[in-house]
Amino acid sequence: MRRFILTGAPGAGKTALLRQLEVDGIGVVEEAATDVIALEQARGVPEPWTDAGFIDRIVTLQRQRRRLAAGLTQVHDRSAFCTEALAVFLGHAPSALLLQDIQELKRTGFYERQVFFVRLMGFIQPTAARRIALEDARRFEAVHERVYREHGFELVPVEPASVIDRAGLIRRCL
Repeated sequence: MRRFILTGAPGAGKTALLRQLEVDGIGVVEEAATDVIALEQARGVPEPWTDAGFIDRIVTLQRQRRRLAAGLTQVHDRSAFCTEALAVFLGHAPSALLLQDIQELKRTGFYERQVFFVRLMGFIQPTAARRIALEDARRFEAVHERVYREHGFELVPVEPASVIDRAGLIRRCL
């Protein structure tokens, strides 16, 4: 089984790219943070990322989705390493649960060393969960890049282009 990570800053176009890969018949594993945010906002918490337990809720959902994933080749929309980047960006200390998850993923070689790093398109489309300015997204992108490199991953840049062209690049690498 081969498991790849698709990552990048909010607003880089990961979700559209993931949908195209899914249509192309590639197994995909959904991102967790956006769903955690949406659920918490539905429960009346306007900014759930300010809560100390936010990171652990993401880790827990990521673990569930990894266990349920199917397909010989999978593309995971984000990973625990992205959650570490998020914690750093938000000023949260990485939780014990997150650090344990990262150690286990590294120990088992769960993910391929190649990570598809989706670069920002140069604009941000705000959503209820994505409340980030382009300048902050660029800073977040740099944090992501640093975290992945520190963990020894090889970043495959997915530069701004059409969804079809970006998906083609990823399919060729798979």
